[in-house]
Amino acid sequence: MASRNRIFDLLRTINVASCQCPAHGYRGNVHVTSATPVKDYAFEMKNSTIRYGLGVTREIGMDLVNFGAKNVCVMTDSNLVSLSPIKSVLESLTKNGINYQVYDKVHVEPTDTSFKDAVRFAKNGKFDSFVAVGGGSVMDTCKAANLYYSDPEADFLDYVNAPIGRGKPVTVQLKPMIAVPTTSGTGSETTGTSIFDFEEIHAKTGISHAALRPHLAIIDPLHTLTLPQTVSNYSGFDVFCHALESFTAIPYNERGPAPSNPALRPTYQGSNPISDVWARFCLQVIQKYFTRSVYKGDDIEARSSMHLASTMAGVGIGNAGVHLCHGLAYPIAGNVKTFVAKDYGTEPIIPHGLSVVVTAPAVFRFTAASDPEKHLEAANLLGANTTGKKLADAGAVLSDVILKYMDAMKIENGLSELGYSSDDVPNLVKGALPQQRLLQLTPLPQSEEDLTKLLEDSLTVY
Repeated sequence: MASRNRIFDLLRTINVASCQCPAHGYRGNVHVTSATPVKDYAFEMKNSTIRYGLGVTREIGMDLVNFGAKNVCVMTDSNLVSLSPIKSVLESLTKNGINYQVYDKVHVEPTDTSFKDAVRFAKNGKFDSFVAVGGGSVMDTCKAANLYYSDPEADFLDYVNAPIGRGKPVTVQLKPMIAVPTTSGTGSETTGTSIFDFEEIHAKTGISHAALRPHLAIIDPLHTLTLPQTVSNYSGFDVFCHALESFTAIPYNERGPAPSNPALRPTYQGSNPISDVWARFCLQVIQKYFTRSVYKGDDIEARSSMHLASTMAGVGIGNAGVHLCHGLAYPIAGNVKTFVAKDYGTEPIIPHGLSVVVTAPAVFRFTAASDPEKHLEAANLLGANTTGKKLADAGAVLSDVILKYMDAMKIENGLSELGYSSDDVPNLVKGALPQQRLLQLTPLPQSEEDLTKLLEDSLTVY
């Protein structure tokens, strides 16, 4: 205890003696205490190792050799299994003498049932590493398969986020995993998050822990050339909202409680100076390349830029987190009725990026009061002229620019075009309430009445 007190005495001495000129950002004496603070006071930056470049997939077999891999589980979906991204991965594995088995039954917008099927496949193989080739659904499924393969005695709900599951921290050693994203949206290749539809409650939830992060992310823009226009559109709006939400999330030093042990600091920590850098980068890329990447599928510059932005947004959200757009999106997607999205098969589905952006205009009108300057900055980065705009107008300005992008990309006119009416709003609110991990990252507290109004305001948006 004596040595601990001496450390705090030294910190106080340094604080008093340090330079206090304006050039060094002096903002008054910092109170140092040995007590555990109520709110957090630190943030961490963790992400997968990222390798980016045209044609870089050819190196994946060598990476697995370097990992010492002998028997690899390759996961993809039925749409991708015959396309060039999976072919290039398997060619590299074969060339480098890697044995593998392919699981191609990943469910787009996975459920707890589809997760469990993938886990069974993994447990039936003696795998020493995992490779995911596809969009967020594939990568999230592969993360879950790796987790439950590595902890075969775990109950499924052990690792699912509270309050739906038990939120158990991951203490087992997972196998090496390489992620090869083929869409530009989720950023799952860099995050420790695995999302699925929990069928019992008709809402999305997930597993969140740093241990789930892939060891390596192979970011090869060539794979995006196979993306249909609608998929590029909806997944691009996932990047769009990742950047906006992480940028406007509650600041890391206003989120609480502070962890009693650094190992307990949550994956989603709130906005911070480093995640803000990634968010600004992504918003600038979106302003320049999003429209081109959707309407000019062979524009390799635009699609390469959006592919990199997706990964950078993943780094941001993987540490800062997302908030209301995603919290409301989970019941919107989970309660789908008859809406069938083009290029997503024949079953009813509300793609993730669509379910997220449909409430974005209302959400950012609501959150603007928390930090008007930051909301105006976001609008400016997306191309809005904010000269002379008042702080009180921040929500309207950002909402308007979001609507311009939605209109340009022909996004459906609100929840009503996705099959919902005002009668469905109470059930959607009920599905959003368990998403406390996300709702608590919103920079303003929300009541059930607030959530109700946000959803009602999103029934039509134009």
